[in-house]
Amino acid sequence: MRWSSCLVLATLLVACSGQNDPVEESLDFVLVGGTVFTGLDTAPVVADVGILGDRIVAIGNLADRPAGLRLDVSGLAVAPGFIDIHSHALRPDSSRSGIYLWPDAENLIRQGVTSVIGGPDGWSPLPIEDDFKKLEASPAAVNFGTFVGHGTVRETVVGLEDRPATDGEMQRMRDEVEQAMQSGAFGLSSGLLYAPGSFASAEEVIELAKVVAPYGGIYISHMRNEALGVLDSIEETIRIGEEAGIPVQITHHKVMGAPMWGRSTDTLALVDAAIARGVDVSSDQYPYAASSTGLRAVFPRWSLDGGSDALRARLDDPEQRAKVKEGIVYAMVNERGGNDPSKVALANCAWDPSLNGLNLAEVLRQREIEVNIENAAELIMDLQYAGGCICVYHAMSMQDVERIMQHPKTMIASDGGIMAPGELRPHPRYYGTNAKVLGRYVRERGILSLPTAVHKMTRMPADRINLPDRGRIDVGAMADIAVFDPDTIIDRATFADPHQYAEGVHHVFVNGQAVLLDKEMTGARPGRVLRSRAARPAT
Repeated sequence: MRWSSCLVLATLLVACSGQNDPVEESLDFVLVGGTVFTGLDTAPVVADVGILGDRIVAIGNLADRPAGLRLDVSGLAVAPGFIDIHSHALRPDSSRSGIYLWPDAENLIRQGVTSVIGGPDGWSPLPIEDDFKKLEASPAAVNFGTFVGHGTVRETVVGLEDRPATDGEMQRMRDEVEQAMQSGAFGLSSGLLYAPGSFASAEEVIELAKVVAPYGGIYISHMRNEALGVLDSIEETIRIGEEAGIPVQITHHKVMGAPMWGRSTDTLALVDAAIARGVDVSSDQYPYAASSTGLRAVFPRWSLDGGSDALRARLDDPEQRAKVKEGIVYAMVNERGGNDPSKVALANCAWDPSLNGLNLAEVLRQREIEVNIENAAELIMDLQYAGGCICVYHAMSMQDVERIMQHPKTMIASDGGIMAPGELRPHPRYYGTNAKVLGRYVRERGILSLPTAVHKMTRMPADRINLPDRGRIDVGAMADIAVFDPDTIIDRATFADPHQYAEGVHHVFVNGQAVLLDKEMTGARPGRVLRSRAARPAT
């Protein structure tokens, strides 16, 4: 692509339009001489980018345009701000949410992330309008949008019981989903691994997914099983979207457990087959071979019927405890446990922070207990009984991670959230997802090209949820921009030391305001609530 080709760059060069050319108008910022990645999977161009208010208003040679601040970004990449389509920035218990605790979102800004989409895995605020109003009254540094969570809706209406919803409950759940869509949710998320979402049939989810169709929403799912049952779960996920008549996204697409390593060829074949018959299917993925979720993920589904108190009662009963242990041993051997207690690390045990950072083998040794899978299962039951823990599970193959990443329908998402350095030992994806892709998978290993990686972080997620003025460097687009050095951008967060900010991002703009300038946080919090374009005004 040549800079001199006015026809090819017609969407970029204001001068080519010949209309409404604000030649004399002073700009707020001009990014001078950067390598501009538009968000499309195409070669970049060298150009100046002009910002006025909250918009990109000019792209081209802007040497003669007056500006409040001109930044020399020659040699740097100028990209759309990254959009994290799977973020835990806002938890259903909003007082503990990262976006309220750490509104500067420095761990994200230093990666170039400007927008986060919450409500993943079936969990979301409800009603979402309450949190939208809070964030509009007291903005964060990043933009925030959300899905509506099937699990939250089911818990609100049906409770934590393992049973089908009644006809009346189904209608109440439809009403809750509809209200969320009217407020601006981007679709329905599910977490069919987790109770109470796991108690729902595919037919229940299909009926609720149909509610989002008139609003242009999508169905995004943490599938029912990502290990031995992953192929069946892929088929169920696709079926839900297909029968509801809406796009479907497999979120944090992965293959867990050594018995299934290499089977990403089969999961991706199912995606390709669905696309071939006309189903709109996509995926997202974080660039790590370890997952992170609560201990309850390794408990058998039946044991979670009725919630935490019911689970404790089962663990108090020797016969039922033995059955629960059998299910946990199975999961430890075949699924998330990696068949090794040392591969399950405790990230957050709120009731005993001294455990944070230890793996199950280390805890067993501290307690002078032999390290084996059976004893690890006993320890897991004890830890859950005491209050539970968030864990990091090392049970994936890098070959599968890379294969899924390279698929043309896979975008990048963190499955992390907003966090600041502290006593927790979180998954490093909170601090490193985007920088890791750009530094290690693009520059060091050549798994992706730089334009492709930027596309997977920007235009792809924006288009997936119909945000036509974000995720792109275009005249008229919102000025969400990340400026980074492609030769130095890198993640520093590790599993052993996750609280390390990424390096290599120089400037970040959110809605036209500088949030990171010359590698320093400005304190600005210009983030906005992102609502679906089909949302109706709140009453």
